[in-house]
Amino acid sequence: MILEMCVYRCAAGRLPVLLKRFETATLPLFEKHGFKPHGFFTTVIGASHQELTYMLRWESLAEREGCWRTFHADPEWIAARTASEEDGFIVANASNEILQPTAFSPLR
Repeated sequence: MILEMCVYRCAAGRLPVLLKRFETATLPLFEKHGFKPHGFFTTVIGASHQELTYMLRWESLAEREGCWRTFHADPEWIAARTASEEDGFIVANASNEILQPTAFSPLR
């Protein structure tokens, strides 16, 4: 098992729009494409209060690549992203990290 940690830093004031897009469009599409969410978080204390951090569980990098490929090509995702960004871009910066549990981690 590996975990992918994604951090989306939103443009000023756009976090509510991103959260709505996740609730109404992204999560159903994640399910459709075989994603396994581990958790979703907003920043309470940190550099920015305009962040969404989430983690996804994968069995392999190949599984991850396949799921992301079909997700990004899905016409429903393209339409949802386009509609949510009619008033401008939502995400100013995004980063992803792939994490592997240690031998002593409770998550293995």
